Amino acid sequence: MSLLVSSTGHARWRDRGFRAAIGRAGIAPDKREGDGATPIGSFPIRNGFWRADRLARPATAIALAAIDPADGWCDDPGDPTYNRAVRLPYAGRHERLWRADGLYDLVLVLGYNDDPVVAGRGSAIFLHCAAADFGPTEGCVALALDDLRVVIAGWRAEDRVVVLS
Repeated sequence: MSLLVSSTGHARWRDRGFRAAIGRAGIAPDKREGDGATPIGSFPIRNGFWRADRLARPATAIALAAIDPADGWCDDPGDPTYNRAVRLPYAGRHERLWRADGLYDLVLVLGYNDDPVVAGRGSAIFLHCAAADFGPTEGCVALALDDLRVVIAGWRAEDRVVVLS
């Protein structure tokens, strides 16, 4: 089974449809760091994080860890930990996973550019909570929190997030 995501901002999971947010630059077959595009492809969920101070641990078979203020993700193509989780403070360019806006209250790491990691090909491609207005992401896929919970509750190891053109 796959979570199908289209360039029109729609997602389909089993027999349900959802609204989805994608990158501000749409989708692209040749994702590059900082381009604002969501990569086209089929991606497993590697693991995820949730804000235990805001949410109960979501029901899922996906490996989840509670986010804390020292959690970050390296998005610096010149850094040896590019496209990997890091602990803050961190000298290389990075983003914080502990966010005030709620977008990463539940965030899942997609298996994009991670096996192997290619510098500059894009980092921090996540499935996460959408903004209230479903505004565009920086390249991730985002769903409403309740829809995200539905998807991960039934997630199996062979499932994929599929971004279609």
